[in-house]
Amino acid sequence: MSARPTPPPAAPFTPLDFQLVLLRRMADHNPGLVERARHELGVSVARMREANRRWQAMTRGRGGARGARSRYRSVLGAPGSTARRTIGDLECEALLWPLPLWPDLRFEVLLAPGGGVWNVGAPPTLVEPWGRLVRAPEMPGPELRALADLAPWSCTVDEVARAFAPARPLEGTAPTRWRLAFDAPEAEGADGPRRRCVAEFTWGLLQRVEFPGGGPPLTPRP
Repeated sequence: MSARPTPPPAAPFTPLDFQLVLLRRMADHNPGLVERARHELGVSVARMREANRRWQAMTRGRGGARGARSRYRSVLGAPGSTARRTIGDLECEALLWPLPLWPDLRFEVLLAPGGGVWNVGAPPTLVEPWGRLVRAPEMPGPELRALADLAPWSCTVDEVARAFAPARPLEGTAPTRWRLAFDAPEAEGADGPRRRCVAEFTWGLLQRVEFPGGGPPLTPRP
């Protein structure tokens, strides 16, 4: 009996594939933006699905938080830069990678003192082995003064929390998702009461704003 042929090795999981993983999660809220980005990257829907399938298999592997650190490095290479972050009483090292699809942002992964991957979720005491998108240190953030400024993909969870303080973190609807509750005026300089809002973020990037008191989600064109 002849031996079964050895299957060909899987293609490397590249930074392009990683961007497709981020997009796959964002498609639930902004399919139009995701479709536009997919065309910009020049890839098929099938490749996006396959990238997500492979990433899920990788994250279910062994290694825990330390394994997550190796996984990000193997996929994204050496970090473009590093920084120090203080979370409560804990000091972490932040690893930052540029992603072509969002040139003004960086993908941030936090390393705890023991070397494992941590990242702050919601509520802020929750720490998970996931990274998130943050503003590049050298890039100015957007001016956020009112609801009209909150376009999808225009700002990060940290930027919204600072602009509309005091914002209250809420539990996310899925891993890699964050939510913030806050009050904001309809437009810059508008008189009258501020409106109660809940903003939803995927991988740290704003996806939509909803109104618990009623009204359709706010999804202005970027």
